[in-house]
This record gives sequence, C-alpha cells and structure tokens, in this order.
Amino acid sequence: MPRDVASTHPGCPRTGLPRVTNTRNKPVQRLLRATAAAVLLLLLVASAATARTARAARPNAEPAANATTIKVLSSRADLVTDNEALLEITVPTGEDPHAVTVLVGGQDESSAFAVQSEQSTRGLATGLLEGPNTVEAKLPDGTGAKLTLTDHPQGGPLFAGPQVQPWTCPAGALDSQCNRPATYAYKYKSTNPEKTKLQPYNPESPPEDVATVTVNGHTVPYIIRTETGYQDRDQYSISTLYNPSEPWSAVNPQAQFGHKMLVTHGASCNVAYESATAPSTNDEGATTTYALEHGWVVMSTAMDNNGHDCDVVTSAESLYMAKQRVIDQYGTLRYTIAIGCSGGSLTQQWVANAYPGIYQGLLPTCSFPDTWSSSNQVVDYHLLNSYFAHKEKWGAGIAWTTAQEAAVDGDPGTTNALLSDAGFFSAADPGHACPGTTAENRYNATTNIGGIRCNTADFSINVFGPRPESEWGPEEKELGHGFAGLAYNNEGVQYGLSALREGKITQAEFVDVNAKIGGVNSESIAVESARDSGNPLAMKRVYRSGMINETNNLGQVAIIDCRGPNPEQAHDAYRAFAVRARLERENGTAANQLIWEGPVALTASANCQPQALPAMDNWLSAVYGDERALSLPTKVIADKPSELGDRCYNAAGEVTAAHSLCGTSVVPLPGTPRMVAGESITTDDSQCRLQAIKRSSYPASFSDSEWEELKSTFPKGVCNYKKLGVFQKPTIPWLTYQTASGEVIYGGKPMKKEPVSKPFH
Repeated sequence: MPRDVASTHPGCPRTGLPRVTNTRNKPVQRLLRATAAAVLLLLLVASAATARTARAARPNAEPAANATTIKVLSSRADLVTDNEALLEITVPTGEDPHAVTVLVGGQDESSAFAVQSEQSTRGLATGLLEGPNTVEAKLPDGTGAKLTLTDHPQGGPLFAGPQVQPWTCPAGALDSQCNRPATYAYKYKSTNPEKTKLQPYNPESPPEDVATVTVNGHTVPYIIRTETGYQDRDQYSISTLYNPSEPWSAVNPQAQFGHKMLVTHGASCNVAYESATAPSTNDEGATTTYALEHGWVVMSTAMDNNGHDCDVVTSAESLYMAKQRVIDQYGTLRYTIAIGCSGGSLTQQWVANAYPGIYQGLLPTCSFPDTWSSSNQVVDYHLLNSYFAHKEKWGAGIAWTTAQEAAVDGDPGTTNALLSDAGFFSAADPGHACPGTTAENRYNATTNIGGIRCNTADFSINVFGPRPESEWGPEEKELGHGFAGLAYNNEGVQYGLSALREGKITQAEFVDVNAKIGGVNSESIAVESARDSGNPLAMKRVYRSGMINETNNLGQVAIIDCRGPNPEQAHDAYRAFAVRARLERENGTAANQLIWEGPVALTASANCQPQALPAMDNWLSAVYGDERALSLPTKVIADKPSELGDRCYNAAGEVTAAHSLCGTSVVPLPGTPRMVAGESITTDDSQCRLQAIKRSSYPASFSDSEWEELKSTFPKGVCNYKKLGVFQKPTIPWLTYQTASGEVIYGGKPMKKEPVSKPFH
C-alpha cells in the first residue's frame, strides 16, 4: 500500500561523532531530546501521510485494537482544504470492506470508495463544507467509527494566521482570495527528430507523431499534462505524464504514476502583495525530465518562490495545501524531493526543519540554511560598507586599504560585501518597491507612514509580532501601533578581531571600526555609534519558529548539496558546511547530508543535480522499503546506499577518486564578519552571550586612550561564542499562528494533537 516514508518512524539519532565548538547538547538535554523523539515516534506511527508527520510531540490517542478506523491520507483531519479529502477506512479482521457504508455530513458517499485490501477501502470525500464535517464508517452490525474533518477555505489561511493585506489577484479571479477553476495544458514529445522540444498537444485533435515512453513496465504516450490553479491566494502548478484517453483518480491512478513527487523552487528573498506565477514544472531541464519520464508528479507553488514569499510559514502552508491537492487528485506519495538554488535551497531547508514531513529528500544548490541567520551577514556588510565608504568618519591617522576591509569582512575581496548590499539588504528596507505596491500606497517614513511595508520582517509579523510601545519610534507613535520586531543584534560583536590577531589591521583601526560601526533602526537605516540590541520577543521567535534553521528536525530528510565556489556573488560556500555543523551539534551526526563539490561556480558541476536526483531516488526507495521498527532519522542514515558519500567533481564533470582532492583549493570557504569576530561556522548566533572585556585577551598592546574607547564601545562586555546565544533554542515544529476562529497568535503555538477516529458500537 503506498505510503510516505516520513509517516513511518521519525525520531532523532544520537551518535558519538565530534561536535562543533558551540555546543547545546548537555547530557540532561540530550536525554530529554531523546525522550521527546520517542514520544514523537508514537505520534507519527499513527499518521499515514507525509503532510501529517511532524507536529507537537504528543502522541495521538490510538484507536482500540482491531476496531474500524478512518484516516485522512492527504492531510491532518483538522487541516483539510478544497472541500475534499482522501480517506482510508480499515475494518477489523474478518469484516468485509465492501460492506462499509460511508456517510459524509450525513450523505451516503459509499460509491466513491474502492476496496484496496482485505481490510481497507479508500475514497475521495467531496463536497465538504467549510468548518467541521462528520465522517462515519458503518458496518452491517451497526459498529463503526467517526472522524471530524475540519475544512478550510481554498484561499487560506490554514495555519499561517491572518494574511497580509492588501493583496492583488490576477485577472479572472472569482473572489478576493484569487480562487478560480483549475486549467489544464498539454505538451507531447514528437517522434520527428527535428522537433527537439516538447510540442503543444490538443486532446480534441491529437497529433499522429506522439512518442511513447516506458514507465513502471507500462508503455504510454509521452504526453505531459500541466494543471494550473490557485490556493492560498496564489498559483500552483502540477505536471505529470498523462494519457488524456484514460481516467485518473487518486484511488485508481494511471499505470505510469510513480507515487513520487519533485518540488521545484524559485530564488532570491523578497516579498510581494500580489499573486505570481509558480516556478516551472515542465521546463525540460534534466531533473524535471527525469522525474516526468519516471511517472512522477512535478509540483510548485508561487509561494515556494522565496523571491516572492520570503517567509517560512506561508511557504510551508502553500506547499502543504498543494501537496494535499496532488494526493487528493493523483494518489498517495511515497516521498517528495525538493530542488532549488539560492532562495530555492533556503525554502527547502528551513521548511523541512520547521514543518518536517513536507519533504523527504532535499537537493539544494548554492545553499542557504535560512534567511535570518544569513541576515546577520547581510546587515553586518551593510554597516561595514557604510563605515568604509565614509572616510570622514574615520579617526585621525586611520587609512583603511581594500585588503584590510576584506580582512574584516572575512572575504578575499570586498565585492561580496558590495553585492550583498545591492542584492539582499534592500529586502530589509520597508520602503523599497515590492510587487503589488505603488509609490502611492507604499510606506515612506516621511510622506506615507501608514503605507504597505515591503520588508521581510513586517511581511512575517505573525511570526515576530509588533514591537512593544516602549520601543516605538516616532512613526509608530503617530500610527498608534508597532512595526514588526527585528531579530538583529550586534552588541558585543568585535568586528575584525581575527584580523587584529593576525596582524592584518592595527589596534587603532580595530578600535575605530568597532566604535563607529553602529547598528540599524526599525527603518533599516544605519545608525552611527549605537549598537543594535534587537527586539527580545523577535529574537526568541526567530528560533522557535524556524526562521533561523537550527536543524534539530532536519535529520528526518536525506540531503545532497551541490556546492561550487562563490565567485564573489554573495552565495558563500561556507553555508553548506554551516548546515553540516548545525546537524552535528543538534543530532550528533550529519550523515544524512552529502556535499558534492566541484569547480563550477555555485553549482559544483553541470552533472551534479542530474546525478543527485536519481541517487536521491535510490536512497529514499531504500528508506521507503525498510519496514524495521527504527526511527526515520536512523533509517535515513542506515539505508543510504553504500556508494553514496561526499563527492568531488573535476572541470570535466567527472567524479574524482577521492573527495579530499576538492579541499579549499576547489571550493574555498571564506568567512563572514562574525566569523572574523569569533563565531563558529554554524553562524546561527543572533545575540551572543557577553563576557567582561579583558585587556589580557588581546595580543596587541592598546594605548590607554584606545582601551578606554574599547570599554566605552562594549560597556556590557564582548561576545563569548563558546556559549550558545541568549535566545538560541531548537525550532518547535508545526507551529500555528491562528486560533480556531482565525485570530492571530503572534509567535505561534504548537498545534494540538491531531484528531483521530473514534469507534462506536
């Protein structure tokens, strides 16, 4: 029976591998975590679909042994959308599943169900009403089971909380939630060798040159159907091999269906206040072609494009809803694999950790672990660039060279910092032009303080919450409400510390840059002198929400990261290894992550992702077929094919004999301003713990005046990166940001245990 590997045995492995310096796992904490993982295991064994696998770590009440049960295969019972849900009904041993009567809202829907085994029947319950719906499964003797399905609007929200406003729907939308009927388009592969691209296909007038492809032992027409629709106020796209002359339902899919899914993603980091186009699902690239020719579904949503929706919660919600659509319409999934570069890698990794179970395999390229730990580097670059660009701010006798500036940045040159400023920092500016806004309705600190704020923090205000009145600036006081709290803090950060110790900068330069670098205010404007203390609530919530990816749930997925060098394009290679370091710290091992390196900028090799997808397919097939009573993270590592490990490509795209040949000569690992200041490669400490500043801690000899200025710059002390950050705690999986009535829950709270069916007699 098709099932998702992630719905079987989750948990958290612990091994004795070496840990990074910044360690969280004290013995008692590790014991508590292991206990929590065991409880989570019980919860997940009761779940049948990937989308329901990871939630608050409390076990569902198990139904009575050998009783009739009802399970939702496409979602949690309380997170149903689109007025439909794929159900499976299991009857006690000896009972006939043909004899089950299924009532949905009191209406007999038995004809929609088809027997799947000696004890089960499966069908799509349709016509659900928004809100609670009662499903009953009755046997001839009067016994059975009941389950309440809670249906949510197709336009959302589901768990992300009140949606940002205003929102512009595309032409043709039927309502303000952008709803409209799904549309379908077809392409086919031609037998004519001159037609190298897929051709338009009209089911009403089929061409005669349609090629065939053999999938799962079945030879079928090479026709791709792409479904385009709208959920959660934005577009989704679903493509798969599809024979228009044959029926397809979730209960009886066409023979070529592989029960697997590839999710494609967009790039960058930005926000929008309008619907957009979902990333392509039939682009004829190597990875999508592999998936489609093997009978997979290829799916995307506009909100999994991080350049359109730089928010982990709405991205996860959109993906969860679209995955339901796939399962309800096409059939159950064994596993789901994600693919994408830059912001696409980011979405994969932070969604997989904050909402585990949506994916089972990740194929990131030009990798980012998340937005908000990377934002420290982006803001630090901005502040340093502002300081270095204004020589008039420098103290007497200070004369920075480009090499010295680069030494403080942590890079070989300064281009990376400048490109980061130009490409990334604008996303923090509430007044920058974002899609769906105009100059007239957009925020301006001078002319329109009540306008739409285009920054990532305010777009995610449900996560961060508004700033308390005690922190309000003049604009907030005039409006009478706070803007979103900022999760950035640079108190105690000693910029250029390693450069000072290595003799690359002088004592005077070290003192000057730290005294004058300053911080940013709520308008993301550099402020001289004052360091940024951030908002305490936002600093807590950036961790609990998964906005900073602590990877404590990431052991449940298999990862193959294609990593090439960063040619000074603000896509630093260290980030793949930052994920590895976090995995080792949190889970005791990073054996579920492979890094395939090579000389091609950002992507390692043209062969990397095309080879990674079939390798991931084989890996997850082994996990899926493993029926041992082991935790999912244990299976992910234990079932990794023996030939898979870290890899190094050469310039010809060939895999070298030894991964060690890659080294830092092929993929250098430049640092960040905070790594220069002493932070480890995990780079996820947004507010360091402070220790007293001591003159003996420095190899250089400061003058008395320089030392007094340093003490003035760090009145509370300097960062102690040997300890975890002030608010640094594991991500809490499956938070909801709304009450049952739809009111916002700032900062989120764990979802309640999932409803399960109850037997009756």
